[in-house]
Amino acid sequence: MAENAERPEGPVRNARAEELLTEAEKLGIPLAVIEALGHQLNVYNYSSEKDRMFVPFARLLRMWDERPEDFDAYEAHSLHWVFKWMSAGMLGQPHIPLASVETWLREMEERYRIAGHSERAVRSAEFSVAAHVGDRARAERAYAAWLAADRDSMADCHACELHGQGVWQAELGRDAQALELWGPVLDGEFSCAHEPHQVLGSSLLPLLRLGRLDEARAHHLRGFRLVRPMESMRNAYADHVEFCALTGNEARGLELLAQRPAYFTDTGHPRSLLDFLSVVALLMDRLTWLGLGERQVPGPAGRGWTARELAGWARAEALELAGRFDARNGTSYVGDRARARMAQEPLVERLPLGVRTVRAAAAPVAAPLGVSAEPDPAGLPALLAEARRLSDGLRPHATEAWAAVTRAAEGVELDARDRAEIADHEAMDRGPEGVALFERAAELYLEAGDPGEALAARGRAAYIRALTGDMAPALAATGELYDRALALYAEDATGLRQTAAVLMSRARVLMRAVHGGAAVLGDGRAAEPDPEAAEAVVRLVREILALVDGRTGDDVRLAARAAEVHAMLAELAELSGDLEQAVTLFRRATEEFVAAGLPWFTPEYDVRVAALAHRLGRTEETEEALRGALAHGGPYLEPVARAQLHLQLAEVTGGRGDAEEAAAQALDAAHWADEAGESGTLGAWARHLLGGALLRRGRWAEAAEVLESALAELSVERHGDGTVVQTRWWLGDCLSELGEHRDAAEQRLLAAEIARHWPEQQDHATLAHLAGESLGHAGLPAEADRAYAQAAELWRQLGNVRFLVRSLRARAWLAAGQEDGAEDARRLMAQAVRECGEAREDAADPMAHTELTDELGHTHHQFGDLLIRLAGEASEEDAMRAALTRALEQMERAATVFGTLGSDGLHSRTSAELAAGRVEFDLGQQEAALARARTVLALYADADDTDEVAHARRTEAARLLDHLPEPPEEA
Repeated sequence: MAENAERPEGPVRNARAEELLTEAEKLGIPLAVIEALGHQLNVYNYSSEKDRMFVPFARLLRMWDERPEDFDAYEAHSLHWVFKWMSAGMLGQPHIPLASVETWLREMEERYRIAGHSERAVRSAEFSVAAHVGDRARAERAYAAWLAADRDSMADCHACELHGQGVWQAELGRDAQALELWGPVLDGEFSCAHEPHQVLGSSLLPLLRLGRLDEARAHHLRGFRLVRPMESMRNAYADHVEFCALTGNEARGLELLAQRPAYFTDTGHPRSLLDFLSVVALLMDRLTWLGLGERQVPGPAGRGWTARELAGWARAEALELAGRFDARNGTSYVGDRARARMAQEPLVERLPLGVRTVRAAAAPVAAPLGVSAEPDPAGLPALLAEARRLSDGLRPHATEAWAAVTRAAEGVELDARDRAEIADHEAMDRGPEGVALFERAAELYLEAGDPGEALAARGRAAYIRALTGDMAPALAATGELYDRALALYAEDATGLRQTAAVLMSRARVLMRAVHGGAAVLGDGRAAEPDPEAAEAVVRLVREILALVDGRTGDDVRLAARAAEVHAMLAELAELSGDLEQAVTLFRRATEEFVAAGLPWFTPEYDVRVAALAHRLGRTEETEEALRGALAHGGPYLEPVARAQLHLQLAEVTGGRGDAEEAAAQALDAAHWADEAGESGTLGAWARHLLGGALLRRGRWAEAAEVLESALAELSVERHGDGTVVQTRWWLGDCLSELGEHRDAAEQRLLAAEIARHWPEQQDHATLAHLAGESLGHAGLPAEADRAYAQAAELWRQLGNVRFLVRSLRARAWLAAGQEDGAEDARRLMAQAVRECGEAREDAADPMAHTELTDELGHTHHQFGDLLIRLAGEASEEDAMRAALTRALEQMERAATVFGTLGSDGLHSRTSAELAAGRVEFDLGQQEAALARARTVLALYADADDTDEVAHARRTEAARLLDHLPEPPEEA
């Protein structure tokens, strides 16, 4: 039964409990049958077959009434304890009449009174009945009586009580009070088999309603990890599906449904089935609203389901089930709550979770002002006016506005100027394919009587040619256009804006020449900066600055020209190696764009400043520039750009040790990477960083969820073997902290297998050693011994004696735990002593000598502890005394070795002295033990009162003295 209790919840464990009852009945021992019935009842309660609890309980109760003397104290207590389970179990079964539940409640009250138990558990059960049927007045009375009654051995554990109390406060709209009640459970002060699992799920919506989004995210990741393997926690599982539906994480909600197909149909606990079906309907309605009603979704086995179909089925099933509860209860309370739960609106548009997920869809977004999705010739003048306003102001969405004009202008007679602008902007949108359209626009500008704008359009065409590597024609064309534009400007035949545009096109082409045309061709040739082109750029940009200086007025296009030429000068300074000047000029360009009301142009230059500041070793300036890029770009940045910026900030802030800020930045990076469709590239790297930051903050469960999600997409080929090893290493650390030692060992071994091929073997050795620890904790001693043996050989090759010794000690302890392993244990520990002692003698470096001295002292101490353990397992008195004598020798050597370290070894020395004193006491050497205790007290005679270790050692020495009689005085 003990072995079966450790198995995972579910039908297999339940079936085994039934077999065990049959075996117990064959023994002819009443208590064996009682224990087997109690075991069966327990596994049914913690499964989806809760409705099967009633039969074994009824049999137990009959046995108690007939022969209570057959029950020992534990089983008698257990019988009364599960009365509470019966009460809750009946409430969850709508076929059991409410009158029967009330009768049972009275039966429970009477039996508790006879047994001398407090009313606390009874009033708690009464509260559950009243709250279930919606009798608020009775619920409030029972709630008050519950809290007023004394806690005794029948009261639910603190964690479960606080969960129930908090749920009631949340139902009354008192979210803050609920979270305050749950605090001790969430902080780990109280826990049990189902807590904090349930509290974490119940806290999700209150946290969202209070705007505490970071905590809600953390509770989801932590809580879902706890409930995922537990079949009996369908109601808490439903809380997590509901959370996903209300936070824009519909895709993750589908993943949760797919992991538990049996939850759709398990009927053993109708109450939790109602909870589950209600949130399934909610989630499917969200998908349908997002336009995904025909999407295939996981549902009950046996057929395929669309979101729309599953929504209808789940709602009908939930309402039918709720109707059965209401018919039993005589109220509409259960049905009203189910309908309200299914009708909820999202509490957050999108709450990034950090784990891998693809957004199901985006809610409909209004088009930018003036942009129409459908052609509307009648509204063409307004569309033209809006497009000109946006493009003249260099506003975002200008491209979309001109696209709308193009659609609306089909088949409409327009003048040459209108057609020229439409062609010009369509050419800008087409990139390399727009050269011919630029030429067409130039012809139309000439037809409209604007020769300057015609030159500007041809200048744009030349720049496009330069971008495609056609440098010579581009340079020749812009040279000619430059001369003609200045001539027209001198004759007042064109304006400042058009002239500046032509000169800027020439400057841009020359900048391409500075870098060399080979780079843009992609033919692999190195692109060396062209010094002549650089000088030409400098001359030209100064000319542009002189042209627009003091004349920009409200013309943002001219202001933008000045900012751009400063950015060009910054780029030239960077190419020449003058990084300080480059930073200054890029910052000036950024300031000028912002002053002109064009902050969305600056992220490119902010990023350049960040890169330069990083090269100059100025971390604060790097971080400031990256934050500036995000602030300036705002909503106009593409998702992939936002992901990259947040990633860089995560690396910078993590590098300066701010794990909290690094986690926040990595979370945002993961979110925007997913939005950009880069989950497997930038998203995986972001989750890698996020997991590491969460681990550094000690948030093991959250980190484990994120790192597992990252590993689903990380690959050696794409992200590098170092990243994969580090992610598995971190995940192993998290799983170890969570007590999931077998899984931790798997991650550490997988990481070690990759590191095995590296030229430097330090990481391989460390991972093998850590895998040994995990395998040992997982109860796999043979596998642990092999891992430690491998680590020991690697430590030997690396010359790391301290960790070689630790590997040997670990193997010794493993051997000591095995049958007939005592000899191997002593041999391995003796080898550890020998290896450490020899290395200490050979150590020339004073620091290495000190470290090895400390290690040798601990090895002697552990050898002594091991021998004490073996003595306790000895079957004969002589063997036990011999082992204790050898243990005393090791403790004395440990104390001597630590004594050579002076004050640095004081605490370790006194630990060994007291251990030796305890052994002497066991050997009957009382005088020696007394002397040992007095030595410890003398060593701490001048110790500071705030020294906790010293206080503990003095207390232990005094306790040892209290157990020892003073030796008789000599005559």
